[in-house]
Amino acid sequence: MASNSPSPEGIDVPETPTAGAWGEWNPTEDSARSVRGKHRVLKQRGGLARSSTVLGVGVIAAVGAGGIATAQDRPQVAISMPSLPDLPDLLGGGGHASGTAGTDTAAPAGAAAAQSAGIPGQADGRGHGQADAGEALRHRILQQAESQQEAVETQARADAERTAREAAAQEARAQKEAADKEAETARAAAEKAAAEKAEADKAAEAAATTAAKAAEGAEGGGSGPGAGAGTKASGGYSLPTSSYTLTSHYGDSGSMWSSGHHTGLDFAAPTGTPVKAVGGGKVISAGWSGAYGYRIVLQLDDGTEVWYCHLSSMSVTSGTVGAGETIGRVGATGNVTGAHLHLEVRKGGSTVDPLAWLESKGLSV
Repeated sequence: MASNSPSPEGIDVPETPTAGAWGEWNPTEDSARSVRGKHRVLKQRGGLARSSTVLGVGVIAAVGAGGIATAQDRPQVAISMPSLPDLPDLLGGGGHASGTAGTDTAAPAGAAAAQSAGIPGQADGRGHGQADAGEALRHRILQQAESQQEAVETQARADAERTAREAAAQEARAQKEAADKEAETARAAAEKAAAEKAEADKAAEAAATTAAKAAEGAEGGGSGPGAGAGTKASGGYSLPTSSYTLTSHYGDSGSMWSSGHHTGLDFAAPTGTPVKAVGGGKVISAGWSGAYGYRIVLQLDDGTEVWYCHLSSMSVTSGTVGAGETIGRVGATGNVTGAHLHLEVRKGGSTVDPLAWLESKGLSV
């Protein structure tokens, strides 16, 4: 419908051209389609931006080359409004979905208007909620990091303690093995020493037994003076030993004796040869006596003392003995140069010649 009424500025507006002049124009067909590659409309991510784009396309479609088409001359164009997501979802918060497109469109517009006007409202509350949620998330992340760090440190301490325990146990095992080895070596050495000692004792016992048997076999032989006569008793007296050789006599001089001369009679014989009482009497002394070595003093019934010196062992150390009874064995103790029996005879505290005294008792030395 044409109109020649003046415009508000006083300028006449020509009549709206008819459809025959301009041709049929449908904004929904190819005329509203953009040329490929020249007018590309970027797709917006926000729901509100998409709605603005659709509205802009509708406005452009409604504008003619020389004026604005009215609703009476142009067919109605259906413009669809896309449904917008709920504002809480759009802002990242929780909420319920809207039921109508009108609600979806009004909610973002109202929130934007409230924010642009600086009016505190629901948007500010949700912003604070987002800040609180971010702070809570940061707090949880820090807590998790701290717990993980504590777990790592705890594991490191446990590993260090386990390593220390294993090292200590290994050191203890090494020390125990070393101690066991030393003990085994000591036991082996002790066993070896004991075996050697047993062999030595056995050999000494065998030698003493052999000497004793030889002495017993020689008793009563009477092979003459100095030739190892037996210990045959004569009138209650007996020679002090057997299988002997006289080496030093009474009165011999020399530097070997402290008094300058020999005070007894020496019967050289193997160590272990039995030493016997020359007559019945009582043992009044037995023990170590310096240069005499082990010594036994036998006091006869008439008071005469007979000294047995340099003994290897003493069989009788006290009490009464009879003539021919074994009281000790030949040895080499004290000041000696070899195994022998040093026999002294003392009367009234003074020494006498043992050889002459023995012969006076009827013994052949």
